[in-house]
Amino acid sequence: MLNTLEKLFNLARDRKNYPVDGSYTNKLLKDKNFSTEKVLEEINELIEAVENDTNKVHEAADVFYHLIVYLEANNIKIEDVMLELKKREK
Repeated sequence: MLNTLEKLFNLARDRKNYPVDGSYTNKLLKDKNFSTEKVLEEINELIEAVENDTNKVHEAADVFYHLIVYLEANNIKIEDVMLELKKREK
């Protein structure tokens, strides 16, 4: 399960370092406004899906993907996020 998330993080990093023409991930990485809009849109769609009990898993997957790319586009390393979460353990 975590392997899938790791692959997404690696994909975002790879696309950032080695862009692929026509890649949706590269479009998100290059256009920070678009990336921000997509994260907000996907979060709203997830909330709506939860409230209506429809497509929750699909929308949650969209949130994860767009958030991962957003983090990478803004040079926020997942390793740093994980360290911060570790600090909060009780």
